[in-house]
Amino acid sequence: MRTKNTKSGWYLLMLCALALSVMSCGKETEEPDPEPTGPTPVVWKKPAHFPDPVYDLSRNPLTEEGIELGRFLFYDGILSRTNQIGCGTCHQQQAAFTHHGHELSHGVDDLLGTRNSPAVQNMAWSTSFFWDGGVHDMDLVPFNPIENPVEMDLRVTAAMEKLRKTPLATSKIPVNYPKMFKAAFGTEEINSERMMKALSQFMMTMVSAASKYDYFKGGDANALNAQEKEGMVLFQKNCSSCHEGELFTNQSFRNNGLMPMRIDDKGRGAITGNAVDNYKFKVPSLRNVGVTAPYMHDGRYHTLEEVLDHYTDSVQNSATLDPLLVQQNGKTGIPLTASEKQSLIAFLRTLNDEQFIREAKLSDPGIGNAL
Repeated sequence: MRTKNTKSGWYLLMLCALALSVMSCGKETEEPDPEPTGPTPVVWKKPAHFPDPVYDLSRNPLTEEGIELGRFLFYDGILSRTNQIGCGTCHQQQAAFTHHGHELSHGVDDLLGTRNSPAVQNMAWSTSFFWDGGVHDMDLVPFNPIENPVEMDLRVTAAMEKLRKTPLATSKIPVNYPKMFKAAFGTEEINSERMMKALSQFMMTMVSAASKYDYFKGGDANALNAQEKEGMVLFQKNCSSCHEGELFTNQSFRNNGLMPMRIDDKGRGAITGNAVDNYKFKVPSLRNVGVTAPYMHDGRYHTLEEVLDHYTDSVQNSATLDPLLVQQNGKTGIPLTASEKQSLIAFLRTLNDEQFIREAKLSDPGIGNAL
């Protein structure tokens, strides 16, 4: 009897072990590691003291993968004919995404353009783009520099073909764009809509709202010193009609009395064909103005002192001059003393945002040029 029971128990234990083994194997077969479910959503938050954005995020929801793809595209020279000029060439982070030190920006083969590169910041609130407002949709902005013959000089269709052929063995740091497009949009398909939306997603993250002025607006009364506060009062009195609100621009087009140069750039008038728009240019935001020299649409002024000297002494009268620059006595310009100018400049420098120009998530990913 003992022998029989012992054998039965041994067989029972073996059967249980076998069943557990089968169950374990079945579990491994039936429950593999979950596949990625898609791009990772990003919640975009506007600064509390800013107005609502203009860009419609519902048609291009932000994702971590889409933003990262846009960052790579922004800095990669592969979007130019020579593989050397990226968006980041003329829009450098340390200068609030302007071309610091260049009156007119240089493109492929060191060709010279006709205008100064505007800052790429707070694009979510822009109702139009470029100095002449020739584009009204951020998703369409990159078409212009990519296909401009003195900027990147490449058909968008050709740019997409180059992206499809990556990674390139000759790239300094190979980038697999089909893989990045799949991560961002679900498939490896590369088309112009996806490329532009990825760039827009990255530009949506270029929000500058952490300057000394912003801390002051947030309730820190000591964020500005006495001179800076005096400059703010002068600014509100003399400048805020055009450089208004927290964005420091009302998005309008104005003739601010610049003497036309040899190029005779008519600005907004060249877009509308209407003579009343001649020599009008978009009012730029003054955020980070302390690091975005040179100034004006043609980069003619290299310092803020020169800019204020223009407004006090050099405003040229013309048929389309902004009425705000004509005084009651008929004289043009804005009357300011030397002391008031220094206070104004002190305030303008409080609009510099060190966090923005050093933010790692906005920086060049180090891909080099796709040679």
